[in-house]
Amino acid sequence: MRRRSLIRLAAATLAAASLGAQAQSFPAKPIKLVIAFPAGGPTDITMRQLAENAGKILGQPVVVDNKPGAGGTLPAQMLQSAAPDGYTVVQIPLGVFRLPYTTKITWDPVKDISYVLNLTGYAFGIAVPADSPFRNWNDFVAYAKANPGKLSYGSTGTLTSPHLTTELIAQKLGIQLNHIPYKGSAELSTAIGGGHIMAMADSTGFAPLVEAGKVRVLNTWGEKRLEKFPDAPTLKELGLDIVQNSPFGIGAPRGTPPEVVKKLHDAFRKAMEDPSYLQALARYDMVPIYMDSATYTRFAQDTFAREKALVEKLGLAKPN
Repeated sequence: MRRRSLIRLAAATLAAASLGAQAQSFPAKPIKLVIAFPAGGPTDITMRQLAENAGKILGQPVVVDNKPGAGGTLPAQMLQSAAPDGYTVVQIPLGVFRLPYTTKITWDPVKDISYVLNLTGYAFGIAVPADSPFRNWNDFVAYAKANPGKLSYGSTGTLTSPHLTTELIAQKLGIQLNHIPYKGSAELSTAIGGGHIMAMADSTGFAPLVEAGKVRVLNTWGEKRLEKFPDAPTLKELGLDIVQNSPFGIGAPRGTPPEVVKKLHDAFRKAMEDPSYLQALARYDMVPIYMDSATYTRFAQDTFAREKALVEKLGLAKPN
């Protein structure tokens, strides 16, 4: 029995020594950055620029891998089977913190992720086709009240921030909408351009459509109006006490050595400051929302509790 214990102790010591040596030489090969949304949308475009910048700092390429679907939670689920060596890092959208309340999972979004840093958040809004009869938000609400469940809107996926926030808006206004989920902004833009839906709830990935005269923005969800859409009122201006910017950052597998987490943090922090990344964010009215590893971990804990209340309020919690 004592011999088995000694063998286990020796194995654990060797494993720890191996991780320590790997941390010292990290990174010795390319790093994979998994993004929760498809290619071509604002998340993909801004994260690819960040990855390029971070790769130059780390001395190894940071390779982007798009894994859309499941409300943006697939990358976080992938972490649960990834080696804790820093070579797989993922985007953590807000939907990750809702997952245990809506789906049966065997891992904990707070305890089973090493939080590296928060990066930014989205500017959101609701837009309609340029030829829509809804000239403003009052028209939208009036139609929805007169036609319960008939006003269709698309979002970037079930249980994403655009979906849940729109449902919260509907609940506060006493209206029923018909939600159509898509896999990301690019697919959603194609749907509204093709006349498949009557409205879209999205990040400002719809900006190119607005600039092309194809859609009209009815409202935005920040604290103040966006410079790019000065005529679109905020939800607060419309009498709804809602602000949503859905912060997101980067996580690594649980058990990743602290030295590796720090190297990742420092590289991505510096990459955030590069003008090329700031310019990419500005294209979509996004701004840096930096949190270091400790602050981001506390944010994860607080958000996990807050999202439970939202999911329960909307009646979307899974049955026990």
